[in-house]
Amino acid sequence: MKILHIINSLEGGGAEKLIVDIVPFLVQNANDVDVLLLNGKKTSFYEELERQKLCRIFSLGNSYYNPLYIFKIIFYLSKYDIVHVHLFPSMYFVALAKMLSFNNTKFVFTEHSTSNKRLNKNILRPIERFIYSYYQKVICITPEVKEQLESKLNLDSVKLIIIENGVNIEKIKIANEVKRIEFGYAESDKLLIMVAAFREGKDQDTVIKTLKVLPDDYKLILVGDGNRRAKLEDLVEKLDLKSRVNFLGFRSDIYPLYKMSDIAILSSYWEGFGLAAVEAMASGTPMIASDVSGLNNVVRGGGILFKTENVEDLKKNILDLILSPELYNRISNAGIEKSKSYSLDKTIQKLLNLYDQINNQ
Repeated sequence: MKILHIINSLEGGGAEKLIVDIVPFLVQNANDVDVLLLNGKKTSFYEELERQKLCRIFSLGNSYYNPLYIFKIIFYLSKYDIVHVHLFPSMYFVALAKMLSFNNTKFVFTEHSTSNKRLNKNILRPIERFIYSYYQKVICITPEVKEQLESKLNLDSVKLIIIENGVNIEKIKIANEVKRIEFGYAESDKLLIMVAAFREGKDQDTVIKTLKVLPDDYKLILVGDGNRRAKLEDLVEKLDLKSRVNFLGFRSDIYPLYKMSDIAILSSYWEGFGLAAVEAMASGTPMIASDVSGLNNVVRGGGILFKTENVEDLKKNILDLILSPELYNRISNAGIEKSKSYSLDKTIQKLLNLYDQINNQ
């Protein structure tokens, strides 16, 4: 099959990381795969995908909301058997391109979030139903996502299929721990790490505030970037934490960084799935995550959940792990076991089955 994945960009995020991870497996299964970006900005994910030399990467420009992209997309549609779309506004542009071109290519969309704000506005729901109607199947990355689409848009359950995100367990297992000295850390430092884009929905603020009430040998590594970076840097400066917080930007060496760290944290206001949480658990680094829909099911039984935005609860859970080697080891082992439920092999097989089903209709 010839498959085209369309996504806003390859900046940091779970959807973007998933694209980078699944392309090699799709190609190994005798598929021709290309990736089309609205914004072709060169990022660590872009460069990682480019290095693989397994697919072509096309770009429509250097922005996200240019309506001319609709007409540019039309040029690509007829060249593929399956067009798989991720995120807004890509889903709108592709649906409108399909409508204008009367194209017969099969279309799939993955809904990556449980908090699509457009679903909560009654005036926008008819538009959302119209857009979703142009996709043969809608992949929901958790049961909670499926429930949202059924209840808010009254979409037919036959159209919705649950395929949970997966991680490359073997790749994580063989990743080498990076040396602390490379980042100026001492072996005695307690390293906390959060991997997430600096954008709405992510709550690095609570982690930074929690660091303030922890001992000085606790340090925080923030991996990611985005439009909230300046606000987070201001908060760090305001709390006099510049010497204890390291902004690393987007990185492709996430697994070695997890293995270097003592505790991984994913603090969110909402989360479709929480791929970063699974990667941390697979690395053997104890995970502490916000108790929010979608993310809580992924982490429960493999990590620790804390009350959203609650500094004291997060602080307690961090100290409990560090001060109790028995608890630390138990959570580490539980995370490794839980992560096996989200193997990338399972995700790929379900995707291939779906592609075959749609292609043969």
